[in-house]
Order: sequence, then structure tokens, then C-alpha cells
Amino acid sequence: MGFRTTGEAMGRRVTVGALALALCACVDKADLPRPMVQADPVAGLAVIEEVGCAACHKIPGVAWPEGRSGSNLAGFGARPLIAGRLPNQPDVLIRWLIDAPSMDPGTAMPPMPLTQDQARDVAAYLYTLDED
Repeated sequence: MGFRTTGEAMGRRVTVGALALALCACVDKADLPRPMVQADPVAGLAVIEEVGCAACHKIPGVAWPEGRSGSNLAGFGARPLIAGRLPNQPDVLIRWLIDAPSMDPGTAMPPMPLTQDQARDVAAYLYTLDED
């Protein structure tokens, strides 16, 4: 007569929940906030200047040099991919900043003399660059 048993209702809720979870997994997560625990973007900019990242990259906040052999990092925080290949997520970016060739042997970016903490700070700074 249109009445459902408790088991039928529970089964429908589980099915709907599983479908919602599956749909959420397909959402582009690139534009979601990227929490950087214990990271300091101001310190990241100092590391960028100290290590010389701007020798290859044009980086907002760094007046000189303005490298042209690497990508322009303006808008980096809004990009879905790192180097056009890897998901732009904090853990991936930190690994990339320290040793890009281990993740993409064909990259022109060399391994960088960064500690985990320095790379975390650099990543935090790069994620502030969300506009071109």
C-alpha cells in the first residue's frame, strides 16, 4: 500500500548516500581551499628569493629577475595542475618543489635545495597567487 519497511528505507538511503559520494569524487577539487598546516607564505616568498626561483620563473611579488624559461607563476593557486601534468594539491606540490625530476623525468626543473618546511612555505606562497 505504499508503505516501506525499515529495511527498504535504509537500503534506499545507503544507495543515495553511495551515489552522492561517487559524484563528489568526480568534482574538480583544484579550486577548493588548500590548507597548508604550519606554513608561512611570507617565509615562502623569502625562500623563493633566496633560492633564486625567479631566475627561471616570473613570480608575482619578486621584482627581479623575471625568468622566462619556466612558467609564469601568476595565477598558480587557481590552476588545476602542476606543470600541466600533476594534480595541484599541497602534498604533490611540496614533493614537486623538492625534487621535480623524480616525479617527471622530462621536466626542465632541477631538484631544489629545499627542506620540507621550506617547500611547505613556498607552496603556501604559491597558493596565494590565485589571479593572473
